[in-house]
Amino acid sequence: MRNQRFLGIVLALIGASLWGLNGTVSQYLFQHQHVDVNWFVTARLLGAGVILLGLQLIRKKPIMAVWHYKKFALHLVFFSIVGMLGVQYSYMAAIAYGNSAVATLLQYTAPVFIILYLIFSRQQPFLRMDVLMIIATLVGTWLLLTGGSLANFSVPMSAIIWGLISAVTLAFYTLYAKTLLAHFSALVVIGWAMLIAGIGMNFIHPIWAVGTIDFTWQTNIGLFFTIFFGTAIAFWFFFQSVGYLSAKESTLLGTVEPLMAIFSSIIWLGLAFSGLQMLGAALILGIVLIISLMSK
Repeated sequence: MRNQRFLGIVLALIGASLWGLNGTVSQYLFQHQHVDVNWFVTARLLGAGVILLGLQLIRKKPIMAVWHYKKFALHLVFFSIVGMLGVQYSYMAAIAYGNSAVATLLQYTAPVFIILYLIFSRQQPFLRMDVLMIIATLVGTWLLLTGGSLANFSVPMSAIIWGLISAVTLAFYTLYAKTLLAHFSALVVIGWAMLIAGIGMNFIHPIWAVGTIDFTWQTNIGLFFTIFFGTAIAFWFFFQSVGYLSAKESTLLGTVEPLMAIFSSIIWLGLAFSGLQMLGAALILGIVLIISLMSK
């Protein structure tokens, strides 16, 4: 039992770390290797979807069961286009227009949107604690984006808008996936969702329309990392870890993702954070932890 728990911790840490590094490598590809974000999202979704489903087949696990039921099949297609494609595209666009650290932290405000949805849909009462958490998140986001002054926006407005869209779509993604995840393996659901989203994105920007992308060795290594390690392996490892850990432990270890995105951006890409911006980041992460670890 102890060995399994240790394995779960290692898998969760690796998975969350790869997610965090994935954002920084994606930023490098967009801003230094001039990879088009539309082509990148198409390639990433198609590649990771095929890899995840392939891993299931190698492990001799079924992947077609979801298609045997019309209700679940329609549910999966809608989830893939609105949820998976929505969150993946908006997150990458936020990185392309801004940076991976801010994009990741903005996406991590998703639990607040989940709370608001549950309140307005009358699935839970509006508590005093909710008000405090929402205010703290707004203050944290304000400090992160401005450093305490409207005249000092740290990222373009386009990056902020896409980052907030990624938070809203992640909230939808989280809530809407519950039905599918209650009946089918997480990797099967995510694998199919990525593949379907990639096929949908292919109609917007075909994978063969590479444009002016120069496939240097740096570009190729970056693409391989983001598709294989930063997406497919990260999802696989993190969801494997859930079987060995409690929900609270998984949540705590999952916060390594934004921390890794921040530190790798500072060390590798030279991103500068002021003290007030770091305070804003800490507020956002703190609220995410409180929301995730609350008993209800």
